[in-house]
Amino acid sequence: MDEKRQIVEKYFDMIYKLALSQTKNREHADDVVQEVFLRYIKTDTDFEGDEHIKAWLIRVTLNCSKSIFTTSWHKKTVPLSEREDMPVFDANEKSDVYYAVAELPQKYRAVIHLFYYEDMSVEQISKYLGTNPSTVKSQLSRGRKMLGEKLKGGYDFV
Repeated sequence: MDEKRQIVEKYFDMIYKLALSQTKNREHADDVVQEVFLRYIKTDTDFEGDEHIKAWLIRVTLNCSKSIFTTSWHKKTVPLSEREDMPVFDANEKSDVYYAVAELPQKYRAVIHLFYYEDMSVEQISKYLGTNPSTVKSQLSRGRKMLGEKLKGGYDFV
């Protein structure tokens, strides 16, 4: 159990930030993080090292984040068009960039977050998401273009 506790402590911040970037809501992000680590603690999977654990946690986080929006409770209580509870980040000077990223469609938000905020390479992202590197590159390119349009050219994302 100590090993699992160390993993939770090691990856908690990364998983929370990823969940927050996907759900755009602190309460939902808290729920996702709780679900992800509960699944991790209960899993019988034999992980092949830290990278395998990290990949598993990222995949489960993205899946749990998506499932938040498909539950009947969420559909009845929080229409997506009425969501205004954008995340607040520590880096105030970048807040407009964070808000713009939070407004991107989920698939672009995920790769942008992993690439820029988690400092992952295209190859790492493709491995974690189970896609081709060319797909990640194309999603990064489209995501950057969308960000550029949202921010009216005030930032260079290349």
